[in-house]
Amino acid sequence: MLELRPTCEHCNKALPPDATEAMICSFECTFCRDCVHSVLDNVCPNCGGGFVPRPVRPQRDLKNGNNVAGYPASTRVVCKPVDAQAHKAFAAGIREIPPHLR
Repeated sequence: MLELRPTCEHCNKALPPDATEAMICSFECTFCRDCVHSVLDNVCPNCGGGFVPRPVRPQRDLKNGNNVAGYPASTRVVCKPVDAQAHKAFAAGIREIPPHLR
């Protein structure tokens, strides 16, 4: 079950469960779309993977109680602002490699 973290790990921008600008890597590291493109170059600073849009959990019960009320978003804030210069050096060697080939 996706954790649906409440904020961007870099800028701490609010990313509620219905945010369409939330991006995640395969380890659920969560960043806003702006930070993924302008700071991270689509390279996760924690694992080196790429990002995809985070799915939105249904607001209402469409089937079997599978909704945000039955499975609420996390309230655990993970805020680890990225050192932009260090990340640029880290990402330089891999950002041109498509995420599925990293």
